[in-house]
Amino acid sequence: MRQRWLIVCICVGLLGTMFTGCAQKRRSACDTQYTSAARHKATMRPYEVLGKCYTPTYVEVGQVQQGISSWYGPTFHGKHTSNGEVYNMHGRTAAHKTWPMDTMVKVKNLQNGKSTIVRINDRGPFVSGRIIDCSYKAGKELGLDRMGVAKVSVKVVGFAGKTQSEAMIAKSKRTRTQTRVMLSNFGIQVGAFRLYEGAKSYQRKYGQIDGRYRPIIKRFDDVDGAPLYRVWLMGFASEDEARDFANDNNMPGAFIITN
Repeated sequence: MRQRWLIVCICVGLLGTMFTGCAQKRRSACDTQYTSAARHKATMRPYEVLGKCYTPTYVEVGQVQQGISSWYGPTFHGKHTSNGEVYNMHGRTAAHKTWPMDTMVKVKNLQNGKSTIVRINDRGPFVSGRIIDCSYKAGKELGLDRMGVAKVSVKVVGFAGKTQSEAMIAKSKRTRTQTRVMLSNFGIQVGAFRLYEGAKSYQRKYGQIDGRYRPIIKRFDDVDGAPLYRVWLMGFASEDEARDFANDNNMPGAFIITN
């Protein structure tokens, strides 16, 4: 039986320690119409249920997981989910133990071929072997209302309520430009120029290295008003990831920044 009341306690405790939200101002990644930035960050922290520790992880489109799916309905209808919204058993949502809130996933019942797309807005199911707990509506579309549980595949198809087509996902995997959820503000300064044209050329150059990271130009003015254009490569999940990228791409003059 799912211990949802424990999750409510966990989330309240986590929120009590939060003083800042998502530093990287990207609505598609953290501050969405469903989940506040602070709640997003809180639900990405490790937590413990029934003596077992769970560590939420980042994901990217095209990522697939297989296991057992269950469903939950009337008992929890109208109660709060882990991201703070009210659970509606007639909506297409689901609970997952570690994937980020508002991740869009395609759930396919491998036993009857039925599939549906749901948005993760809760934590669970805390039963051994089960990887996702679908809402009543999604469960019914998968045939779980009759089967109870079934073996499924769960594929990431988007974030923040928006999905990508199979063709887009396949292309992004080929070109290694998969979209992924980000809850950080780490970046690398790759250059600084007095002339905007120089900064623009660097922005184009670093925009072709790895589509997961976004090159931006920031203007700073000296005390005398002269502009300096800094080129930042943003989108790293941690300082270590940014440093590894700089080392792997032979960027000795680059340094880590936060925005």
